[in-house]
Amino acid sequence: MSALEALRGALVQAAISIGAPGTVAPVLERPRDPSHGDWASNLAMTLAKPLGKKPREVADALVAGLDLKAAGVAEASVAGPGFINFRLSTADLASGLAQVLTAGRAWGTTSANAGKTVVVEFVSANPTGPLHVGHGRQAALGDAISSLLGSQGWTVTREFYYNDGGVQIANLALSVQARLRERAGDALVIPEGGYHGEYIREIAATYVAECPSDPRGDDLEAVRAVAVRELRKEQDLDLKAFGVRFDVYSLESALYTEGRVQRTVDALVAAGQTFEDDGALYLRTTAFGDDKDRVMRKRDGTFTYFVPDVAYHVTKFERGFTRAINVQGADHHGTTARVRAGLQALGIGVPQGCPEYVLHQMVTVVRGGEEVKISKRAGSYVTVRDLIDEVGRDAVRYFFLMRKGDSQLVFDVDLARSQSEENPVYYIQMAHARLSGIFRVGDVDPADITPEGIDWAVLVEPAERELVKAILDWPALVAGAAESVEPHRVANWLLEAARLVHTWYHKHHVLGEAPPVMRARLALAKAAQITIANGLGLLGIAAPERM
Repeated sequence: MSALEALRGALVQAAISIGAPGTVAPVLERPRDPSHGDWASNLAMTLAKPLGKKPREVADALVAGLDLKAAGVAEASVAGPGFINFRLSTADLASGLAQVLTAGRAWGTTSANAGKTVVVEFVSANPTGPLHVGHGRQAALGDAISSLLGSQGWTVTREFYYNDGGVQIANLALSVQARLRERAGDALVIPEGGYHGEYIREIAATYVAECPSDPRGDDLEAVRAVAVRELRKEQDLDLKAFGVRFDVYSLESALYTEGRVQRTVDALVAAGQTFEDDGALYLRTTAFGDDKDRVMRKRDGTFTYFVPDVAYHVTKFERGFTRAINVQGADHHGTTARVRAGLQALGIGVPQGCPEYVLHQMVTVVRGGEEVKISKRAGSYVTVRDLIDEVGRDAVRYFFLMRKGDSQLVFDVDLARSQSEENPVYYIQMAHARLSGIFRVGDVDPADITPEGIDWAVLVEPAERELVKAILDWPALVAGAAESVEPHRVANWLLEAARLVHTWYHKHHVLGEAPPVMRARLALAKAAQITIANGLGLLGIAAPERM
């Protein structure tokens, strides 16, 4: 039993002893000010009304009835209108590190959601160019969300959906054709909405090498096929450089060739959820919370863009997923209600709010205090590969994850490249490297540090207590980040944990101390090393042993 569970159990018994129901469930939180103690509870305030007493009176009674020894509490005090602050004994607090040393890489994981399946769709960029920094933020978010859910027992499938049809792909083909004709001696005429990057020239060169009998690109369908293939390959290389993998790739074109789009439309018509007006077919999305009914099939017989999205999401549930999460840019906000309405209209058991959407804001790249907007290769935007080449994968991933997804993000290239305490990812990785250095310098094998025989009571220094508490809070932090699908919580925890490590490292020696102290501090160093490495791993960031 952990120290927290022991304290909660003792509080329950104290509450029952003064007349509270057996179902009482005390809430324990860390005080904002560490000087107030290790845990605080508002239990007295919640019990005051049912017990017919003042909160302060209830708090005093709870403290009087608390078995301090059973709770592992060294001191309990009442503050303000009835808050109870608890300071655990050093031994009871620090002994929680034993479970960290035992769990190792599994520290912070759980099988609580075993048997549940979730598909996380992210990036899903149209194959019209290299991935831009917005796609990079989405890749980092989707990958970290997948890892978080996996750590909590979910069976996770990472999925990439290619929109390989439509106007943008048509403009891509025409752009490559324009470059082919430029190569043949014609004046360059890029179509409106076309693409200007250097990569279009590269695709044109590839096409000529493969199809020498069509140097002008007259076979536009062949041009389109080569362009999509080459850009899919390009994007896969971008993702590989970023350390992101996918389990499934889905193509929009397959939804048409397999008849899924038409079957979805037919099913909606059969369900009585559509109507025709002025030659167009509408879906009654207002019946499911949308602000107006939406056109599904235009008068010219083509489908609007959200229809294949509905058909695509039907496939997710047909494949047996019980949960679907989509990570997309904030510009997709208007799509969410329509896709959800389409699924609900089909009556396939999808509740309101499913699929879940994690929408992220744009990324602004700054170098030397000035915004960077252009990449030579892409032509009109900064690519995620540009950033990786400049500052490295780890820095790009951390910077993309250090803010909540729905907040604007300014990516400072100079800061990300700096080897200083101001650079958060460098600061965190340095903390891990320093912990590793303790074992290297002391010629100690971390595997030899086990919980047996350690006198936890010697970890009395304030810097040690705060670091211990942060480490022991890790499982709850991970569970909360997974439940809220907010990886930035892990990024923030890592930064605070690194601060605590650096503070402890500078204030207190480990090697050369009296044997009981040295052994306990080596255990603390190993527990901190394990937890920081696990946190970095969830974000897809390396945990170096040397810097």
